[in-house]
Amino acid sequence: MEKNLTNSDIPLGLGMALAQNTEALKAFGALTVPQQQDFIENAHTIQSGAEMRAYVRTLINGGGTE
Repeated sequence: MEKNLTNSDIPLGLGMALAQNTEALKAFGALTVPQQQDFIENAHTIQSGAEMRAYVRTLINGGGTE
């Protein structure tokens, strides 16, 4: 059974970066739940806001989770 993501599952920095980039937010929403979970897990290693914004941009530049 797939787990539904809640706002508490998304790190604050990732949520903020997604909120500031509506195109990336739409792309994130289009991912499957396992792809979203992988994307979130990878976000835990990011250390700065600039890095997080660049990571979120990968959703619209074709570099999301494969």
